[in-house]
Amino acid sequence: MKSTTIIAYLAAAGLAVLGIAMSSTNPNQTQYEDYASERLSQYLKTDVCKKTQGILQNLINFNCEKTVDSFNPQMRGIIAGTTQRQDFLLFSIYRTNLKLNSVIPSYSFETVGAFNSFYTYSAQQQ
Repeated sequence: MKSTTIIAYLAAAGLAVLGIAMSSTNPNQTQYEDYASERLSQYLKTDVCKKTQGILQNLINFNCEKTVDSFNPQMRGIIAGTTQRQDFLLFSIYRTNLKLNSVIPSYSFETVGAFNSFYTYSAQQQ
């Protein structure tokens, strides 16, 4: 057998193994909802709560971080209702459009899921 034929067979076998690994580790919608609600909670705690902490806490004894934690189940439901998943077998693309009402700005997120991990590659305020 020629060495180029052996290399071609090894490359094909390697691609097949990679494809099997990717398809078996393509995260599902529930895993994305967990990821997205955790990221949103972190953002609210680190950015929003820190900016309003002094004013609101002094006025009404408001604990922002506890409020965010108590709102987590509702956040997960909102994310579930505003996300579309495109499943490409080897990976998935998730598009989330968060719009609660006309007073609060809406946000659009695009995330790719592969190898049981997520990478948000686009986050824009609408």
